Amino acid sequence: MISFHKKKKWFITGGAGFIGSHAVDLLVSAGCQVTVYDNLSLSTDRYIKDYVKKGKIRFYKRDLLDLRYLNKVIAGCDVVWHLAANTDIPGGVLKHRIDLDNDVIATFNVLEAMVKNDIKDILFASTGAVYGESIKGTFRENSGPLIPLSLYGAGKIASEAFISAYCSLFGIKAWIFRFGNVIGDRISHGAIYDFIHKLKKNKKTLEILGKGIGEKNYFLVEECIHGMLFTYHKASKGPFPYLINLGTDSTSKVMKIVSIVVEEMGLSNVKYHFTGTERGWPGDQPVVLLDTSKIHKLGWFAKRTSDEAVRIATRRLLGKEKFKLSIDTKF
Repeated sequence: MISFHKKKKWFITGGAGFIGSHAVDLLVSAGCQVTVYDNLSLSTDRYIKDYVKKGKIRFYKRDLLDLRYLNKVIAGCDVVWHLAANTDIPGGVLKHRIDLDNDVIATFNVLEAMVKNDIKDILFASTGAVYGESIKGTFRENSGPLIPLSLYGAGKIASEAFISAYCSLFGIKAWIFRFGNVIGDRISHGAIYDFIHKLKKNKKTLEILGKGIGEKNYFLVEECIHGMLFTYHKASKGPFPYLINLGTDSTSKVMKIVSIVVEEMGLSNVKYHFTGTERGWPGDQPVVLLDTSKIHKLGWFAKRTSDEAVRIATRRLLGKEKFKLSIDTKF
């Protein structure tokens, strides 16, 4: 369980999205005051509209590039949970500004609004994609050099850099989380989502991007949110920015994910077609191995292995299991 200071006012960017909407569920159930800021470019208000109708949250359908409006509505908040970002990672190959605008400039605007309104605390969602492939073995928080393969990874590194500078210059307290692959029932992209939708269209053949040799860290959205809040309360004295990897200490291989999805869908004799490319898409990082020893030393551990998380997320996406994050969720 997590204890909440109910008088704190939370400002959640990207609060209508996959991770954000679950965070809203938890904060509302805890009786917190919540403001959601989301342009709905990659999401809908499906998961938060009831809260809006009942007056349980404030919701602004606006873009973070609109600094003047952001300055106005963030006023009076105490904590910024900055989850808004471009989540269409392959899309950066065609839309070269998407990560500059939606990651870097958006984060800069959030920081500017915080300074103007004297807000000190920010929880920032970064990614394991910042590590790239220049580092051998597992990726520790002090590993380097950071040479990303995607514009998404580059956007997150730049955002981290601005956050670090604002901590140094303006007294911001920031918790930066480099995620593994966060999964659950509201995802709209990623391997599990793609496999399920491909197999619904064709139960006999499954296209698998690349060579089927990828291996990454997968963990459930509730573990992600719990890990962020746990760290926020536990590492309250910094130094800032407080940088930490967040995920499980296990991984899932692509073909294991495939086998779980096929099994949970009750299929057999599925033929696999590999595209044969070195990467699933330009900028893809097939192997991400996060070292989670730092968060373990704080006292936090994911309760599910990566493979277990994949199976649970698959079942949720198939409608076999229902889930809603609340203050009563057991971690």
